[in-house]
Amino acid sequence: MPRFYCDVPLVAGESVELPEGPARHVQVLRLQPGSAITLFNGEGGEYEAVVEQMGRSSVRVNVGVQDPIEREAPRAIHLALGMPANERMDWLVEKATELGVASIQPLVTERTVLKFSGERAQKKQAHWQAVAVAACEQCGRNRVPQVFAVAEFARWLGQPPVASTRLVLSLSAHARPAVDAAGLRQPLLLLSGPEGGLSSREEQEAIAREFAPATLGTRVLRAETAPLALLAALTLAAS
Repeated sequence: MPRFYCDVPLVAGESVELPEGPARHVQVLRLQPGSAITLFNGEGGEYEAVVEQMGRSSVRVNVGVQDPIEREAPRAIHLALGMPANERMDWLVEKATELGVASIQPLVTERTVLKFSGERAQKKQAHWQAVAVAACEQCGRNRVPQVFAVAEFARWLGQPPVASTRLVLSLSAHARPAVDAAGLRQPLLLLSGPEGGLSSREEQEAIAREFAPATLGTRVLRAETAPLALLAALTLAAS
């Protein structure tokens, strides 16, 4: 059954006009009155719904009963990363969402190739948020992870979100195995660098802010692979 993120209040038994995005998607799928769909608005659970009316560009549906099912990871894992280049950031946002990430913070670091600010940065943030929404529609999540505005590394490091455990992926010989360092079910903030990793200065600044250096082993993983490997190890095994 097609699933759509609908950023409006959903109440069983009421009719609602779908926002532009999901309405367009319903039109593209050539659904007709009577077609069954699933809606979620990010506030928990999902709703059965039936298409009532199809206009030239509008779609009205009748909202059915709520299923309170949740498919979230057993712990909140927040990802902050130096943005990889080209389309790899899109891919990373999509896969991190599927794996259950709680939020994503794109960072501009010393070695970041992809650098922008102002209106372009705002458009990128909106694009990545849409990628996260589409990934939720596909994988069954009912809560959409927030993709924050692009931030400069130093400014972000001065006020990172609160988390019980903080890790920075590192190639240091003194780094602990990441799965061990991550602990059990405490909220986790994971910092990962772009291509080439964080600079030595940036890594030391993170460690000074109580980020523990963690390693994924002897192989050097790509910037878009490393955080996903740890996400998979921590969320899939515990699901």
